[in-house]
Order: sequence, then structure tokens, then C-alpha cells
Amino acid sequence: MKPRVLSRRFYARDTAAVARELLGKKLIRRRGGEILVGIIVETEAYYGVDDPASRAYRGRKRYNAAMFGKPGRLFVYNVHRYWMLNLVAHEAGKVGAVLIRAIEPVLGVDVMRAARPVDEDAELTSGPGKLTVALGIDKSLNGIKVTDETRPVHVLENSLAFEMGRSGRIGVTKDLPEELRFYVQGNKFVSRKRRA
Repeated sequence: MKPRVLSRRFYARDTAAVARELLGKKLIRRRGGEILVGIIVETEAYYGVDDPASRAYRGRKRYNAAMFGKPGRLFVYNVHRYWMLNLVAHEAGKVGAVLIRAIEPVLGVDVMRAARPVDEDAELTSGPGKLTVALGIDKSLNGIKVTDETRPVHVLENSLAFEMGRSGRIGVTKDLPEELRFYVQGNKFVSRKRRA
């Protein structure tokens, strides 16, 4: 049976719940005639104006408008010359997005290596900036729907047995008290900081 694309209903829930449940799912990137696939192994949840680490903290702006929009779309923004890939996910009337921090490449690895040459595959997509370079993600994808398998980025159902780890979010100066970073324990593609 063909894996299903995650529906808008999947993303129209609490942001942290979506971040947890995205672990183990397949991220698909169509680029030209190539299909690149990675298993999501690390995520972080970000909320709205009450979340000091969120891009939405200072309210709605032109660059973060996608976070305030309909769930099931991409929010792509730039940090230190790298694009960050987020999936808009929140309950009705709220704001939020899930940062995809790391994936385990499973298809199109040679294409990813050509885009981001590294000595070790473990470094290929083990961080949010690394994976966007490897997958060719940029601002042109901001706001697109991810709930349709014909789109250049979407997420598929996938069954994966794993133990989940969690921690505070990485690289933030102010954080919420909840641990909003989720990852697949023991996976070599999880970013190196704060694994415990």
C-alpha cells in the first residue's frame, strides 16, 4: 500500500504534538527530475507571540506571515545565510511551526552530496542549515502547501520504531520551560548539540 501524504488535519493541532509525531515520517523533495527522500529524525516546536524563541514573537510581519496562516504549508526563513525549513502547524486561531532540524537521507543521496559535499555522510543533513543546502530548499518554497504529493515538498506517513529523546531548543537565548526539541535517540544524523 502506497504511503499517504500527511493531511492538513495532521498539522492543524498543537505544535509540539505535531513536532513529536513528525519524527520517523518521510520528507520528500522533488527537484527537477530527482526525488530526494529523508526520514525526519529531529524537530523543534515554535509557538506564537508568547514564545520568546519564535519568529512570531514580535507579532505578524511580512517575512513570518506563513506562521500565522493555514497549517500544512512551508515557512522558510534565513538565519546566518542558511535557509530554515519549517512546517506550519497549530490549532485553529493560534500560531506555530515545526522546524525540521535533521533528516536521515534514504533516496537521492548522491544528489544531496553534490549539493553539499562532506567527508562523512553523518554530516550531510545533521542540522537545519545543512539539510536545506542538501535538499535545495530556499525562499522560493515559502508558503507552499505540503499536503499534496505533486508539490515540491511534502511529508509521507512512515512506520519507524524508535525511542524519542527531548530537550530544550538549540541555539536560543530565551526559551519556554517545556522541552520542545524532539529527536530519534541514537540516530547519527541528529545534530550534535544537546543530545542527552
